[in-house]
Amino acid sequence: MTILKVDIKQGGYEAGKSLIHNIAFSISSGSILGMIGSNGAGKSTTIKGMLGLLPFMEGETDIAEGLTYSYIPERQIYYDELTLWEHIDFVGSVEKIPNNIYKKRGEELLKKYRLFDHAHQFPSTFSKGMQQKGMIVLALLTEPQLLIIDEPFIGLDPNATKLMLRSLEEERRRGAGILMCTHVLDTAQRICDEFVVIDQGTMLASGPLEKVLKECGAEGGSLYDCIPDEEREGSE
Repeated sequence: MTILKVDIKQGGYEAGKSLIHNIAFSISSGSILGMIGSNGAGKSTTIKGMLGLLPFMEGETDIAEGLTYSYIPERQIYYDELTLWEHIDFVGSVEKIPNNIYKKRGEELLKKYRLFDHAHQFPSTFSKGMQQKGMIVLALLTEPQLLIIDEPFIGLDPNATKLMLRSLEEERRRGAGILMCTHVLDTAQRICDEFVVIDQGTMLASGPLEKVLKECGAEGGSLYDCIPDEEREGSE
């Protein structure tokens, strides 16, 4: 079942200065879509556009009625005055999750990501990897139908990365749709069902791996071959 359709004609931070254009894709429940591209290609801007966070955008995002989603941005965001557990309390309250349910989920997720002993500490004192794991805990707390993650593996050590991959697979089996924006292309190629390749604010290719490789002129290659070479671009 399709839970999200995105059709962005153009968008940016002010009218007349479009940073992204002609980007269209969809996400189905129980599938993982990998959004790839070089730094500055427009991936994060595309996510902001589909979430209605861009000041200027032409196009539309069609979200399934009643869809719940969680978004993990590239840069971790916490309230300075709240401990990690107070963030969990806050999310539970805002999302109107019954106390016994969100507290149980929160404890389970904290233990799973080895943050239980740090629950009553301020995230500002955490390492970057711990902060990322905390964001994952908060995102999964609501059991969203759509999970949007911008650079999910940033700051994670190998053990935490494996744990994150297991969580993504569990969410997929639960029926959630996942949009994963990442530079870790070998991992993306292994776990994603479909891909969107973005370069200079424009979609170069979309679809399953074989289709994307063909559209990028990289048949028989890998996702790395779909990323335009910066030196070649600079010489043109």
